[in-house]
Amino acid sequence: MKKYNLPVILLNGIVLLPQNTLKLEFDSKNIANNVIDMATLFHDNYILVVSKYNSNNIPKIGVLSKIENNIVLPNGNTRIDIKGIRRVKIIEFLNLNKMEEPLESIVSELDVEKVENEPIIINKLIKEIKNYIKNVPYISNSIITIIEKESSLSKLTDIVVPALINKEKLLLYLNEISTIKRSEMLLKDIYLEKEMFQIERNLDMKIKKEMDETQKEFLLKEKIKLLKEELGEYSNKDAEIANLKQKIDKIDCPKKIKQRLNYELKRYENSLSSSPETNTIRDYIEWLLNLPWNVFTEDNKNLKNVRQNLDESHYGLEEVKQRIIEYLAVKQMSKNNNSPIICLVGPPGVGKTSLAFSIAKALNKNFVKISVNGIKDESEILGHRKTYIGASPGRIISSLKKAKSSNPLFLIDEIDKMSYDYKSDPASSLLCVLDSEQNKYFSDNYIEEDFDLSHVLFILTANYIENIPEPLKDRLEIIDISGYTEFEKLDIASKHLLPKIIEENGLNSNFINISNDVILKIIRNYTKEAGVRELKRQLDKIVRKIVTQIVVNNLKINKINVTSQVLEKYLGKEKYKFNYKDKSQVGVVNGLAYTTYGGDTLPIEVNYFKGKGNLILTGSLGEVMKESASIALSYLKSNYSFYNIDFNMFSNDIHIHVPEGAIKKDGPSAGVALTLAILSALTKIKIPNTIALTGEITLRGHVLAIGGLKEKAIGALRNGIKTIIIPDDNFKELAELPDEVKKNINFIKVKDFKTVYERIKNVE
Repeated sequence: MKKYNLPVILLNGIVLLPQNTLKLEFDSKNIANNVIDMATLFHDNYILVVSKYNSNNIPKIGVLSKIENNIVLPNGNTRIDIKGIRRVKIIEFLNLNKMEEPLESIVSELDVEKVENEPIIINKLIKEIKNYIKNVPYISNSIITIIEKESSLSKLTDIVVPALINKEKLLLYLNEISTIKRSEMLLKDIYLEKEMFQIERNLDMKIKKEMDETQKEFLLKEKIKLLKEELGEYSNKDAEIANLKQKIDKIDCPKKIKQRLNYELKRYENSLSSSPETNTIRDYIEWLLNLPWNVFTEDNKNLKNVRQNLDESHYGLEEVKQRIIEYLAVKQMSKNNNSPIICLVGPPGVGKTSLAFSIAKALNKNFVKISVNGIKDESEILGHRKTYIGASPGRIISSLKKAKSSNPLFLIDEIDKMSYDYKSDPASSLLCVLDSEQNKYFSDNYIEEDFDLSHVLFILTANYIENIPEPLKDRLEIIDISGYTEFEKLDIASKHLLPKIIEENGLNSNFINISNDVILKIIRNYTKEAGVRELKRQLDKIVRKIVTQIVVNNLKINKINVTSQVLEKYLGKEKYKFNYKDKSQVGVVNGLAYTTYGGDTLPIEVNYFKGKGNLILTGSLGEVMKESASIALSYLKSNYSFYNIDFNMFSNDIHIHVPEGAIKKDGPSAGVALTLAILSALTKIKIPNTIALTGEITLRGHVLAIGGLKEKAIGALRNGIKTIIIPDDNFKELAELPDEVKKNINFIKVKDFKTVYERIKNVE
């Protein structure tokens, strides 16, 4: 038996059969390039192709092949065409474990098999192949012209197999050296493929038939429906009218509404199905049927229980809670169902919206809420007329439909942020809703019928009472909700916020312990607000990070104590400095401001320099505040001798600046502080940094009352102020201040600026 050696190309997942051509491409670093060079230089382009090679199962059969094309591409890669010639037996591999050297093999020729009746078998195969290609449409018939002239059974099988047989079976054909057995395998696979194709075809035909029958059934049903409609025997509309009639008979509503429903039902019955108006009438009837006519929930009559529920959900807010108890008491005594219209005014985060929800829960009322922030179109409130395409009721009626009762608690949020223009004024559209004398007969433009809103308990919220239009304000019962002091926030956080946050994050309420000192540090150094919204976010942030640590690290612990030392780890660097004040300086005075976030201190800085006596104002001051600055300067000019001011100082340019220039500031209440700041700059008197002032000043030096004293005082306490000078007319408001504020701040009342000047000398 003749033996010879050949370079080897290994194919993984690819099978090359004799009489077939394989195209391969290698990059310049591939070891296959060395194999190709060896075959070209020393073996006359002959090479051995081996498939499915691995170290555990050394192949016994390979294909003697010849490299027919060898092209180096512009990118440096090598492309070759390998033509398989015949099977050979592999004796052994050389350089098997030397990965850097080309693989070689020693091979020997296989014995030539003599096939009896070879022409008959060839004819049989060709006949079956033609029949197979004819019946299976996705097989190309181009192979028929190749095999018709083939006289070798071995070559015939090797040519046909890659074209007809699954790639997964090619290795079986390669390793089968018997031509007869390969022919039997080929016939068997052809029969199997034909049978599988027939099964798939029968299945497709069955599915198609079922679909055709379904379609046929649908079409027949539609024809029957049309025929019955033509004969007057069938009508969906008739069934719908009967259903609506039944609902109208059962509904408990005013007589006028029932008459309107019957009238609209008659119109619907007489309208054509193809008419656009039909759907409009149908929708209108549905709206009337779904409104809660004469549907009432029973209020909780246990006043102590109501008060207890309110105390459990919200800290403080005595005035609101007391007003709700009074409303229930009067209602029980007088049997009067008219409800008050309450407006809660206060900075964000103090619990206005959540309090309304808690009131509804305590009173056992259904709760609905709308926000009128940014509303410009009054049709949002009063609805569109039915003549408009896509018309619908306004938010009031739509919300009552959701409430499913005629006496819900109705929250109208952000009442001070409604917009208006020359086209529409939505605030005016609320007048008929919030007037207890008118809302018995509220009529939505879409519904066109009166709906009694007098049983609805309306609660409104606003941040600025000044932004509520006067006609609307006149109809409201205003209740001020001021910001919380630090210790009120501490109580809210420890008793309400923290236990709720811990439970919401999937932990036991006692799992995390945060001491009062740590919570107080969070309040002072990580929040600056009137309410507790930001405080809740910070506490939630701590709990989330703890939960994440437990889950990620799979910790098994029973309790975690959060100390002040780890606050920076959870919350980052401190955002605010508690009681941090600059040293007392000439020309710097603390005013007090009332912002949307509660009260705050407002440092006012004054400087002067040579010039022409101009007054320079910076810091985004509004027109009213600019006027206050002019009044302050004029007052000091006219009283310069009393305050020991050199009049020549007024020839200098005087610059007044209020820091944080990106924030707009306005209002007359900084007049006293502006006057004192100018006086300090011109006379070199230092004003203690623990003093703050508020009050409007006149050209005669009188100090007038201001608003928002409670919020300003709480903000001053938060910023470390020890003494506040206030107008005499505001002194009566001190009784409303929290005890903590009155205990820690000394309030001085004044009627004019000269008194301010005298008092300021005595304050250390």
